Amino acid sequence: MLLLDVEKGDWVRIVRLDGGAGLQDKLTQHGLYPGDCVRVLRTAPMGGPLLVDVHGREIALGRGIAGKILVEESECESL
Repeated sequence: MLLLDVEKGDWVRIVRLDGGAGLQDKLTQHGLYPGDCVRVLRTAPMGGPLLVDVHGREIALGRGIAGKILVEESECESL
């Protein structure tokens, strides 16, 4: 499933970052790596960004980018 499809409050594990090297570099600079657990905190209305929690930090991701992050359901929680 894609990060874009995750419900608010759900924890998921990042499986893969699809996209070019530039996108992957940008996401890893923000601390998003395959294997990391993230939680969707909020989704903005009308096509706005998603606010996610990763390692205790809040990061806003546009829907185009969230649509390129493959995730799986997980019972992980923030440490």
